Amino acid sequence: MFDGLQDKILGSIKKLKGQARITESNIEETLREIRLSLLEADVHYKVVKLFIDRVKEKALGEMVHQRLTAGQQFVQIVHEELKTVLGGETVRLEVTEKPSLVMLVGLQGAGKTTTASKLSLFIKNKLQKRVGLVSVDVYRPSAIEQLKLLAEKTGTPFYSSQSEDPLEILKGARAWVEDQQLEVLIIDTAGRLQIDEAMMQELKTLNSYWKPQETLLVADAMLGQQSVNVAQGFHEQLNLTGLVLTKVDGDARGGAALSIREVTGIPIKFLGIGEKSDALEEFHPDRLASRMLDMGDVLSLVEKVQNVVDEKQAKAAARRMARNEFTVEDFLNQIQQIKKLGSFEGVLKMIPGMGQMMKQMKNMTPPDKEMKKIEAIIQSMTLKERQDHTVLNGSRRLRIANGSGTQVSDVNKFIKQFTETKKMMSTVMKMGLGRGGFPFKGSF
Repeated sequence: MFDGLQDKILGSIKKLKGQARITESNIEETLREIRLSLLEADVHYKVVKLFIDRVKEKALGEMVHQRLTAGQQFVQIVHEELKTVLGGETVRLEVTEKPSLVMLVGLQGAGKTTTASKLSLFIKNKLQKRVGLVSVDVYRPSAIEQLKLLAEKTGTPFYSSQSEDPLEILKGARAWVEDQQLEVLIIDTAGRLQIDEAMMQELKTLNSYWKPQETLLVADAMLGQQSVNVAQGFHEQLNLTGLVLTKVDGDARGGAALSIREVTGIPIKFLGIGEKSDALEEFHPDRLASRMLDMGDVLSLVEKVQNVVDEKQAKAAARRMARNEFTVEDFLNQIQQIKKLGSFEGVLKMIPGMGQMMKQMKNMTPPDKEMKKIEAIIQSMTLKERQDHTVLNGSRRLRIANGSGTQVSDVNKFIKQFTETKKMMSTVMKMGLGRGGFPFKGSF
């Protein structure tokens, strides 16, 4: 979502390269370009003014550290102010009541139903709580059935009712929650194309019957500044406790994320980053600010790895690396573990500096495409060939190329890179510099 904004901000800051100190004259053009970049990204004009004023005040009042250039110091200041605009500290989901009700509200098409399913999985897996789902959207055709199907996919208990009265459905769900001894109930409410009195009255009625511990607005990041107006409208009527920004993996310009907290005061609690059931991230202002400036997000990467990587398998692979016994079959297992983290390109962007580096290598094959090619090559090998790649003669390599839809030169390139990586990782492990992980080199 922030790729375009990142390019423009970093491009502006590069103009400070070589400057011995920060002065009003040498940051004037940089600030002007950053201001324009933020406005183009649909950031609220009041937020842009506050941000630029604070950056300027801090930059001119800072003594440049001896070990930092003016540009590096300025990046640090911009990072701190971006973090402030985004909310400063992480505000986590509160589900401490027994039972807790989490109400999702928002306009039609924002993604409430899919977010309800994703949030149930987050509460179950991350917070280790027994959670159930219910829909009171009796207006949108198949809305209830959609949530029921999503609940079945994630193995989440779902409350079904024959009633067409949202309040009666919630009353039945409350008794069901107590009977099932659930700790959290997520309620998916009806949306409209725009805020109207009837929708608000219905939400207030549900709210007065069972006060939610969390009332989360699900807002479409693609709406830009309009999402700020939507948030203000809901907040005035319902006293929102948090926001979920959806579709941030699309080509939204980022204005919503940078405007909504500063203008409304409502904390962003989650980001919807894809269609999959686990594509929901807790919102960390400091981490997003780092990503926006291509400073990486190593903490989120570590958390992803801890969640999806099989520790026993990783340790076994590390031992085989140390003994120089790592096979192509092991490498395939590593690729499949990486795929659980999401797109390979997305993972690389979490490493400091990789975002801009990847953009500089525009003519190279995209990482995800390269990984698919390598996976196809390996899967076209027999088990014997995967376990001992030295048996690959010319005829075998031709068969593998034909089977994987690649060229013999691609097969040769992979085997060469694998052999070099295997030697390198064996040396590293013997030196005690590694304890496991993924073997990367060259284009993979």
